Amino acid sequence: MVGRIRMNMGLQRTMTIDAKLLTLIQWLSPSYPIGAFSWSHGLEAAVAEGWMSNTTELEDWLRALLTHGSLRNDAIFVALAHRARANEIAELNETSKAYAASKERLREAERQGAAFAKITRNIWDLALPDLQMPVALGLAGQLAGIKPIDLIAIYTHGFCSNLVSAAQRLMKLGQSNAQKVLANLNVECLALAEDAVEAELSDIHSIAFFSDIAAMHHETVPQRIFQS
Repeated sequence: MVGRIRMNMGLQRTMTIDAKLLTLIQWLSPSYPIGAFSWSHGLEAAVAEGWMSNTTELEDWLRALLTHGSLRNDAIFVALAHRARANEIAELNETSKAYAASKERLREAERQGAAFAKITRNIWDLALPDLQMPVALGLAGQLAGIKPIDLIAIYTHGFCSNLVSAAQRLMKLGQSNAQKVLANLNVECLALAEDAVEAELSDIHSIAFFSDIAAMHHETVPQRIFQS
């Protein structure tokens, strides 16, 4: 009798979990085949130029992306795509392309977005065309009924996680320091998700200039292990 009660209580707890959240975690997992591990978003060039060499500088760099740079803009594009009408997506996607600060940034979002769209429409049977990554994610979330605040929070956290992983390959960082950097950015990821949900296109801007310049310089780095 006690075993049955425990089993039923466990079942009730399980049933209160939103299954769509598990779908979102799968979409933004490192195992999802979009090739995110191949891109450093200019981080490789920044390390090569000597602009970043330690844990503090990495954390400051990523925080700037979240609060003033390209990752903030991506979050807004996710939100805009989530509430866009079908006839607005193509124009929104072109606008997203226009805000890319370099050729490699454009290719990064384009290739990841196309890979994301392909696997997502095949598995979840969504009418999801090839789009820039933040636009593809926002539209997929709309079609699957996933909350935009969840989309943005987990997307930005996953993005930072990918860059921290890249930094581990580029400089002496260590596993503990890497995870500390990521944990310290949780507040910014959550705050950005709350702000971006209500943002408009006019709210998009970037003043993370070193990050944008690093992305432009990346193609001139003599020995590269990342595509951006």
